[in-house]
Amino acid sequence: MARTVADVMTTHPAAVECDQPVKVAAALMRDNDTGAIIVNENGRMRGIVTDRDIAVRCVADDKGPDTPVREACSTSVEAIGPDTSVDQAVKLMRSHHVRRLPVVEDGRPVGIVSLGDLVMEREPDSALADISAAEATR
Repeated sequence: MARTVADVMTTHPAAVECDQPVKVAAALMRDNDTGAIIVNENGRMRGIVTDRDIAVRCVADDKGPDTPVREACSTSVEAIGPDTSVDQAVKLMRSHHVRRLPVVEDGRPVGIVSLGDLVMEREPDSALADISAAEATR
């Protein structure tokens, strides 16, 4: 059984610079089959943008696809290191009500761990694990 986040995280997460338009983040989500993209400023993690962020903070407010990612992303993000225990990651997700945690070293993103990653590790026979492991549909 995995002991640290490094054992279950997705490495080399998709990332976008904060001044890029949300359409770039959306394209990365599509191309990487993910609902969240790390937001960087000069290569250092500054936040995270999700598909829901784009829908709620841009589309619902009638902002266009050229809106800078900084206007759509969440900047108050709980980040963890790769040596964080899986148990601690679960506790942080519960206490902060989040589905994903960026994994950083020296302020730079090295991975991302999702609720699905943790479920596949802890409860591989669950319905959520099956959904998380399913091939992408387009």
